[in-house]
Amino acid sequence: MKLSGKVALVTGSSQGIGQAIAIRLAQEGADVVINYRSHPEGAEETLSKVKAAGGQCHMVEGFTIQADTGMVQDVQRMVADSVEHFGKLDILVNNAGIEKSADFWDVTEADYDAVMNVNLKGVFFATQALVKHLRETQQPGKVINISSVHEELPFPHFSAYCASKGGLKMLTRNLSVELAPWGITVNNVAPGAIETPINTKLLNDSEKLGALLKNIPLGRLGKPSDVASIVAFLASAESDYVTGTTFFVDGGLLWNYQEQ
Repeated sequence: MKLSGKVALVTGSSQGIGQAIAIRLAQEGADVVINYRSHPEGAEETLSKVKAAGGQCHMVEGFTIQADTGMVQDVQRMVADSVEHFGKLDILVNNAGIEKSADFWDVTEADYDAVMNVNLKGVFFATQALVKHLRETQQPGKVINISSVHEELPFPHFSAYCASKGGLKMLTRNLSVELAPWGITVNNVAPGAIETPINTKLLNDSEKLGALLKNIPLGRLGKPSDVASIVAFLASAESDYVTGTTFFVDGGLLWNYQEQ
């Protein structure tokens, strides 16, 4: 129980990677705030799994909260309500993210803004809200951003997404320096191809899936639990001397990828 007594907020945790992270943090003893934007039924499913994760020997609590992480007022309310419910907040996992595919010359301002607002602006101001709380209470804390291999790897037809993740990489590095004196660490976890509902179409296309797997030296897609394991480490005291770093969870994809 590495996280006993800790409270963690996981954005976008009604399904996929976010859900796996919430469950894993609960398994490590943390109470968890489950954020969702438009799938309350998914959030309730995560909540039941979080409560079960603690087991009979260590009861953990969960709390669901609706917030659009692309809106500053929503993320500020989300953090404030989390603190009000549990009395504190120790760990923020900025997991919520979106991507929109289009040729560069067809990208609309609305789509660009949607991607940037969730993937970068929302992370910025959710982290700011947490930092204000930690400074007021004079407590250390952990910020873990779910980035992507595309903070490094070009991804044609996803320019806004790549720009948002590249910005997240630099934000993480900058905040790791600025917030270190307060005992607040900031790190990125960058998944590659992960087996989640968002990839259902790919999983059902044997030709495209086969081409992708040839780019992954370990020969398989990642699982949400692969990402959650790194997050659990970064959320724990075992990572207290780690900050400003990106951990790639990609089976070797980044260093082996060739655009088809």
